[in-house]
Amino acid sequence: MGMLIRIVVFILATLFFLQVSRRALQNPGSHGFYRFFVFETILLLALLNQPYWFVDPFSFFHFFSWCFLAFSVCLIVRSLWALKQRGGYAERQNMPENHAFENTVNVVEEGVYRSIRHPMYSSLLFLAWGAYLKNTSFLASILVLTATFFLFIAARVEEGENIRFFGKNYKEYMKRSKMFVPLVF
Repeated sequence: MGMLIRIVVFILATLFFLQVSRRALQNPGSHGFYRFFVFETILLLALLNQPYWFVDPFSFFHFFSWCFLAFSVCLIVRSLWALKQRGGYAERQNMPENHAFENTVNVVEEGVYRSIRHPMYSSLLFLAWGAYLKNTSFLASILVLTATFFLFIAARVEEGENIRFFGKNYKEYMKRSKMFVPLVF
């Protein structure tokens, strides 16, 4: 994919992310505000490394990259499924920037949520690091660390929102689970 095509893809994807995040971008105190920057950083990282995705696809780094990318897809699918099955739904008047799937009424602790509080963010984390491992340049290193930083901030802000909404139940859940990676972090 040539540079011009990557620029067009960046512009179109950014317009999509702006549309999806329009309400969150109006509230810098919401987790969605920071998530927008995660999306943008991962997009930049993926487009930066796109020319290298299939160069020596069975090398050491590419092997781990493919594993991270596959794990990313599995996590997002399992996360959405668990939220749909167990989360319930209620409009949150004080959080109009949330998307419907985020407005759960139950603390979901089944499936992937049993050990990870933020499996969707974990999915983005593995996506970022998977894209990074395609070509580990200085600029790619800065982008992956930036994406990781914004994911951490988004997760912390969301945890504050969840504590305000769910109270003690969410605090107890936080003690039993890890933020992004089971048994690690």
